[in-house]
Amino acid sequence: MNQLMPFRIFNKVPLVQQIEDQHWYKISAAAEGQSDAKADATPIEIYIYGEIGGWGITANEFIQDLKAIDDGVSPVVVAFNTIGGDLFDGLAIHNALNRLGERCTARVDALAASAGSVAACGAHRLVMASNAMLMVHNPWTWTSGDAEDLRRVADVLDQTFEAIIAAYKAKAPDIDDAELRRMVNDETWLTAQEALALGLADEVGNGVEVKACLGQGAAMKRYRQTPKALLDQLADQPQAEGGDPAPLADPPAAGAGAGDSTALALMITQDCAKAGISNLVEPLIASTKLTDQATVQAALKRAKGIHDLCVAARLPELTAEYVKAGLEPDAVRARLFERLVSSGKGFEIDNSLPPADDEPEKIKAQLPNPTDIWAARRQAANKGARP
Repeated sequence: MNQLMPFRIFNKVPLVQQIEDQHWYKISAAAEGQSDAKADATPIEIYIYGEIGGWGITANEFIQDLKAIDDGVSPVVVAFNTIGGDLFDGLAIHNALNRLGERCTARVDALAASAGSVAACGAHRLVMASNAMLMVHNPWTWTSGDAEDLRRVADVLDQTFEAIIAAYKAKAPDIDDAELRRMVNDETWLTAQEALALGLADEVGNGVEVKACLGQGAAMKRYRQTPKALLDQLADQPQAEGGDPAPLADPPAAGAGAGDSTALALMITQDCAKAGISNLVEPLIASTKLTDQATVQAALKRAKGIHDLCVAARLPELTAEYVKAGLEPDAVRARLFERLVSSGKGFEIDNSLPPADDEPEKIKAQLPNPTDIWAARRQAANKGARP
């Protein structure tokens, strides 16, 4: 009996992308260390800059982190800049924001696309930067099976389409149902003013320069209706050698405000992407606390050295732990040595010489020839039969 394998439904560009965008995720109380008297006015700030779901920020990670820091009374501000991702993760984040009630505000800094727009619409209040965009479109998935399996998948996609419609209508109950369905089906990119007119946004704020966060240029180009202005922004980004985004030209001075923390986080993500260590973005943000440019640059250099040491020891999975702990390379080297020695597996030493260009051809064993064997046996038999 055929059974339909579990599958995931996405509300994003129809191609699984490698994580190559300026991806980072941060959640913190904006006034850590202040007195309790001011705690009730301290907002909890959450930045979702990157893909939503298994390749980026999962709903479970988001909800658990929020639960750990939420005091139940502080305002919660969630800043979005995402191309989308797993629809069910987006719906889970939508519902988590909705449960926070009136103290929750979503802020679209540049783009809340597909599953990102579903998540953002869960907030009680949605504020869009004047140059930001909201994008809505149909869900999709991939699957395999016989005709009956594919029919069932189509039915599930129809059901998830209705879930998307319900998420948007919960935010904008007065929106025309037929028009909303048309926009979702056609892949519609809404400006801040258009989203405001439809009721999907509550306020239009000041524009901010966050084009460096767009990332995933290849994914953006695969949407059917991506506005040319966004593609032009991607094309205008300065490129370093190898095609990676160049580091920010003017990093902020130490001791500045939240915007500088954002710029420093972007510096980390860009440098990590260039070095192939994007998995170290979050540990670096946690260990440096985005204090200042000098601290971040020193941490980046240290992280690259630690990564090389762990790879050489064939223990790359330890890199993030050591980076987050803020260890120096010498300390990491000592820990790796102790780990290898105590494992009881010893060291693998390859002492063979590299092959020479004039190395003699190896003699290959020949397979036995049945004809020759049969002829030799016949000859021996004939000799034995002679008088």
